[in-house]
Amino acid sequence: MQGNIARGAGYLTRGAKLLNHPSLRAFVIVPLIINILIFGTLIALGFSYISDLMDSMLASIPGWMSFITWILWPLIIVTVSLIAGYFFTSVALIIASPFNALLAEKAEELVTGQPVNSLEGFGAALASIPKSVVRELLKLLYYIPMALLALVLSFIPGVGAAAWLLLGAWMMSIQFVDYPMDNHQLSFAEVKRAVRSKRLSSLGFGGLVAVCTSIPLVNFFVVPAAVVGATLLWCEELNQ
Repeated sequence: MQGNIARGAGYLTRGAKLLNHPSLRAFVIVPLIINILIFGTLIALGFSYISDLMDSMLASIPGWMSFITWILWPLIIVTVSLIAGYFFTSVALIIASPFNALLAEKAEELVTGQPVNSLEGFGAALASIPKSVVRELLKLLYYIPMALLALVLSFIPGVGAAAWLLLGAWMMSIQFVDYPMDNHQLSFAEVKRAVRSKRLSSLGFGGLVAVCTSIPLVNFFVVPAAVVGATLLWCEELNQ
């Protein structure tokens, strides 16, 4: 079975509900602060640039085709939001990756009742920063060729937005499922294989994460919720 899209999306909402659990609360704070600082800074810097870029693109359309702007505006907004959401999230994940792994560890211990032989504390998380950065760069290298293909497809109205959403859903599932699997010393190749084994559940989870990262203010809180949600996905479906 390839899983279920609705059940996959539900892991994010379930993860969000667990963030306030007493055993997780302390491990949510650091990723949350990092996420707010990064998203707040990048949104402030990027908003005016993106607005100018969209205005210049639309200004190049001939007057007799002005009606098409009503179609292009929402498509451009959706596409740019998805790209920016994934980019901002990637930056946040690279910086906060050791703390996200620690949160995934504590979430798995909460769900399964079994200890995870991994980071054990903020000191260990800090010591693992170089290894975590290398792991994040592996994901980035995996992402770039597919992003280039999606960029080419962006010149086809409607197709580009769908391509970025599908790519975002796929990469978000891989990004976050990697945390609990890395805690078990599983390779990145095994992460990709596990996500493919439950493709629909993974796309449902990653798709909702991708949409939430493109929504201002919501994107501040989605990373810790996605870490816990991905841990639930790992424990209940992918850990076969």
